[in-house]
Amino acid sequence: MPLIIKDEYPEKLFREDGKRLDGRKENELRPIKMEVGVIKNADGSAYLEWGNNKIFAAVYGPRDVHPHHLAKPDRGILRVFYRMTTYSVFERKKPAPGRREKEISMVIADCLRPVLFLELYPSTSFEVFIEVMDADGGTRCASTTVAALALADAGIPMRSLVSSVAIGKIDGKIIVDLSGIEDKAGEADLPCAITWFNEEISLLQFDGDMNLKEMNESLDLAKDALKLIHEKQNEALKCKYIEIQKEEEKNSQENDNGGVDLK
Repeated sequence: MPLIIKDEYPEKLFREDGKRLDGRKENELRPIKMEVGVIKNADGSAYLEWGNNKIFAAVYGPRDVHPHHLAKPDRGILRVFYRMTTYSVFERKKPAPGRREKEISMVIADCLRPVLFLELYPSTSFEVFIEVMDADGGTRCASTTVAALALADAGIPMRSLVSSVAIGKIDGKIIVDLSGIEDKAGEADLPCAITWFNEEISLLQFDGDMNLKEMNESLDLAKDALKLIHEKQNEALKCKYIEIQKEEEKNSQENDNGGVDLK
C-alpha cells in the first residue's frame, strides 16, 4: 500500500490485477482478531484488531448514576464514551473529546441499547469506555462490535450481540469494509449494524452517492459480512470459557495428584 502523506490519496483505488490497494477482493473483510477479558479491573472488556484498527472497550456497572438527576426510576441507563487517542491518526488530534467523538458515542449507545434488559436495573447505569489506539477507517463500526462483546463479557443480560460493518463505493464498485484510504477517497460510505435477536438494522448511516440498485447490493453484502463478524464474536466469547474450563481441569488434576492418602 502506498504511503499516504496528509490529504494526498491515489487516483485509483483498485490495482491493475483488479484487487483493492491492500490486496482484498471487493467482498472481503480485513483480518479481524477479537479477545475478551483483557482489562482485569473492568466488569467486562474486549480488544479488537480489525485491519490496522486497534480498539479496547471496558464496561463498568451496574453502579450508581452520577450526577443523580440522570437516573431513571424505571430502568437503567447506558452511557458510551468513545475516544480516539491523540496518536491514533496521522495528524495528532486534540486530547479533549471532539464533536465527532461525542456524536459517535451517542450513535453507539443508540445502537446497543435495544439488546439490553435495562428495565432490570432501575436507577443504575452501565458505562462503556472505548479507546481507539490506532485508527484506519470504520472505527464506529469496529467500536460498536467490540463494545457489544465487552457487554457480553460483563455478564449483562442481553437479547443478542450487535455486529457492525461499513459498506462503501470506490471507483464505481461496491465494496465491503472500507479502509481509511477508501473511506476518505471513495464515493460513498454506508456504516450499518444488526441486532441478531430480531435481525433488524440498529445502525444505518450514509454519506456519498449511490443509486437504489447499489444501495440494495450494499445491504446484501453487509448481511453476509455481518454473519462472519458475528461468528468471530461468538468464537471470542467461547475461547474465554474454554480457557477457564481447561484451567479448572488442570487445577483439579494437580490437586488430585498432590492429595494425601490417609489409609
